[in-house]
Amino acid sequence: MIKRYDVLCIGSATLDNFLTTDCSLKSVKLGDKVLVKKMEKHSGGGATNSAAALSKLGLKVKLLSKLGNDHDAEFILNELQQYKLKNICLRASKKNTDFSTVISCPHKDRDRIIYVHKGASRDLSVNDFKKSQLKAKWIYLASLVGKSFQTGKEIAQYAKKKKINLLFNPSLYLAKKGKNYLKLVLGATTILVLNKKEAQVLLGTKTNSYKELLMGLYELGPETIVVSNGRKMTYAFHEDNFYSILPTDIKVVHTAGAGDAFTSGLLAGMIKKYSFEDALKLGVANSLSVIQHVGTKNKLLNER
Repeated sequence: MIKRYDVLCIGSATLDNFLTTDCSLKSVKLGDKVLVKKMEKHSGGGATNSAAALSKLGLKVKLLSKLGNDHDAEFILNELQQYKLKNICLRASKKNTDFSTVISCPHKDRDRIIYVHKGASRDLSVNDFKKSQLKAKWIYLASLVGKSFQTGKEIAQYAKKKKINLLFNPSLYLAKKGKNYLKLVLGATTILVLNKKEAQVLLGTKTNSYKELLMGLYELGPETIVVSNGRKMTYAFHEDNFYSILPTDIKVVHTAGAGDAFTSGLLAGMIKKYSFEDALKLGVANSLSVIQHVGTKNKLLNER
């Protein structure tokens, strides 16, 4: 029997190393040796974060992410098994698996520095999967860079041709590439989710008017637009209506993975036929749960 999938998540898979120090990072000088209070290692990246979150919420999910042939890839794949996730990528890259080092300080200023290496995730090609493997009710397209984005454009066009719903969650890097660079993907997009800065950069505007941002993005092709702003108000445009939602004020431990958790919760709500307002609430609740812990997948909400 062929398994029917709700979502195919496409994007990067990263090994995230979280280092916590006691000192303010602003006080560190060149050449200083800084003691690390705590170290944690987790899988990350847009594809694995979204896939894990959607799976926890009871959906059937698979992912497409290019990994290297190394220990970091083994770590990521082993962790993904906990979420019953399968990577449909057929080949490993000769490049290293993506990795990041997140150095943070738990003081009031919540300093953090993130170093990211993009390796294997830049290497996704159309030869890494069969088109039949792309079948799903939804495709969640996270940020892709380099050659991989060209592959992402082909996948978006396939989704449009086959009438597969597409959620596009670009990064600031892609937003800086401009509207023309993203034109083919935006024209195939059902739901576009990005933050305020990304929206402004993509549209080439400094306006703070959310209505202008939402309508400017809507004119690029997506049916539904969601623009977040961290712990401030999130705004959306869906079926000719404007929406807004304010997250609850809670203690933040780490913001890594917050955007992926929000977007996945929103999509899960849509797939489960929630009202759009309730889907937004599920996204916010998922995000708030994640930011109270270290790691992009810790304390994701489950189906219950």
